Amino acid sequence: MSNYIINTTKKYIENYNKSIAEPEKFWSDLAKNNFSWYERWSKVLEWDFKKAKIEWFKHAKLNITVNCIDRHAKSNPKRTAIIFEPNNSNEKQKSFTYLELLKEVSKTANILKTMGVKKGDRVCIYLPMIPELAFSVLACARIGAIHSVVFAGFSSEALATRINDCESNVIITSDGSFRGDKIINLKSIVDNAISRCSSPQKVLLIKRTNQKVNIIPKRDILYDEIKSKVSDECKPEIMDAEDPLFILYTSGSTGKPKGMVHTCAGYMVYASYTFKNIFQYETNDIYWCTADIGWITGHSYIIYGPLCNGATTLMFEGIPSYPNYSRFWQIIEKYKVNQFYTAPTAIRAIAKQGNKFLNGYDLTSLKVLGTVGEPINIEAWDWYYKNVGNSRCPIVDTWWQTETGGIMISSIPNVIPDKPTFATKPFLGIQPIILSESGDEIFEYEKVGKLCISFPWPSMARTIWGDHNRYINTYYSTFKNKYFTGDGAYKDKLGNIRITGRVDDVVIVSGHNLGTAPIEDAINEHNLVAESAIVGYPHEIKGNALYGFITLNTENFDENILMKQINEIISKRIGPIAKLQKIQFTKALPKTRSGKIMRRILRKVAARDIGDLGDISTLLNPNVVKEIIANSQ
Repeated sequence: MSNYIINTTKKYIENYNKSIAEPEKFWSDLAKNNFSWYERWSKVLEWDFKKAKIEWFKHAKLNITVNCIDRHAKSNPKRTAIIFEPNNSNEKQKSFTYLELLKEVSKTANILKTMGVKKGDRVCIYLPMIPELAFSVLACARIGAIHSVVFAGFSSEALATRINDCESNVIITSDGSFRGDKIINLKSIVDNAISRCSSPQKVLLIKRTNQKVNIIPKRDILYDEIKSKVSDECKPEIMDAEDPLFILYTSGSTGKPKGMVHTCAGYMVYASYTFKNIFQYETNDIYWCTADIGWITGHSYIIYGPLCNGATTLMFEGIPSYPNYSRFWQIIEKYKVNQFYTAPTAIRAIAKQGNKFLNGYDLTSLKVLGTVGEPINIEAWDWYYKNVGNSRCPIVDTWWQTETGGIMISSIPNVIPDKPTFATKPFLGIQPIILSESGDEIFEYEKVGKLCISFPWPSMARTIWGDHNRYINTYYSTFKNKYFTGDGAYKDKLGNIRITGRVDDVVIVSGHNLGTAPIEDAINEHNLVAESAIVGYPHEIKGNALYGFITLNTENFDENILMKQINEIISKRIGPIAKLQKIQFTKALPKTRSGKIMRRILRKVAARDIGDLGDISTLLNPNVVKEIIANSQ
């Protein structure tokens, strides 16, 4: 279909205008001609932002795995679907054709069936980046179960919170995971999590590290043992367009994570369409996204988007620094990767090492570079462009969120010019608007406002699992008839959009959204802590790091021991990714007369930007600000 592939500026302008003028016709034509359906829709779109009610392709029937696997297994059975590159470079890589993928997914689906899993049930997946993670996700979608992937770096308590919230009764995990030179016992984390769960759990255990783990009879089922006993054929469940496909938790500004619900049809269409065009993927290209499937990037741009397009997608189990900082470039050279999609954090960490780990590797296969997770700084952009792309590969600096399901603002290689540090232009069908605090549209160039979206798009999350009011209040109550992204942004004179970062109490650390409230809740559990405030500050590698301002209820303490204990609590409650980079013990925190902590001031102190703190005379305790500044790190 002519408007499926956008490969010229003229096509982008024409089709973007169509997608805004006649959105229902645009998306209907696109969906009709590029995907397999059991039944077509009765209505393309029904929406009400006031009630946060959005339905796409109403009453359509489909199964997303038919579009991701079956149709390619039939037309191109020998085409490689997934390449698996293990953590240890001396371990043999694996690859799976579309026909092999169909059989693996069907077997995993049949195993879940023997465990009693049926349509609508929730299955929690806590796995490293191994092929069985992709099989498990797709197996759930095959039988209509709702998958909830939890990043395998989260703690047992964080895992238990998510299991309890979605009321999952089945957990898929492995004996352990390899991460650099470390082996992590995932099974013990799962066992600990289950002890905190409110309902009985069954565990499907996959062998990865071969370390000895505790097996509980009747509860724990060994994947390798049962796999040989089930069929490699599984009939796909017929799903409604608006049936939930997955729940993915993201940090909120309150203590409880938000379980974002994505549904089948709209998500499939948008993830597939954005992948094809933003990465300009061509048949037989090798595409590599370095994200973890525990995050939305892995869902949309390792599994669903690439596979819907019959692409070859690479899964990497390891980290960029192991066995040394040349690992990414070794892999690109080894597989002749064409599209490379990674995070600014990784780029900064590698760039800091200089070019010694990059020199000598053949990166000429690269056609497109991409970044995701946070706005990229100019130094990292320049290094990436010049050294990795050899000043010839366009960089797609993609902006989107767990909530949006797919890329919303981005350049398109050789179609929409990239601009360093700018996400640039909206993708087809996306209608961004920048508003002032009062809700007026900002027309001035380079004036920062709040980024909103004024019209629905197919892949948007439909609700927060079990709490639709929270969904309304979080995303649709700030501005009337607008989706509020929580990010600040501005435009240049050419209409390019630059994202300036979060405007709420969520900090992006190494590309991970971390709500400050749950971290503060964890810290405040310590018996010596009276209260705490966590803010983000610029960090040369992570983009942002966490700075903790902590008030104690005692003057007798060992600072080093207490700092260690606080980070241990955070690691246990949330995960190592949420540890504080800096901790400052204070006699008090700056507060308004109503008792609200003035985080704006703490952010400036943490960032060493104390030239203009604004009017602090109205604070309940203005003198404490001087003390905090004097003792800041």
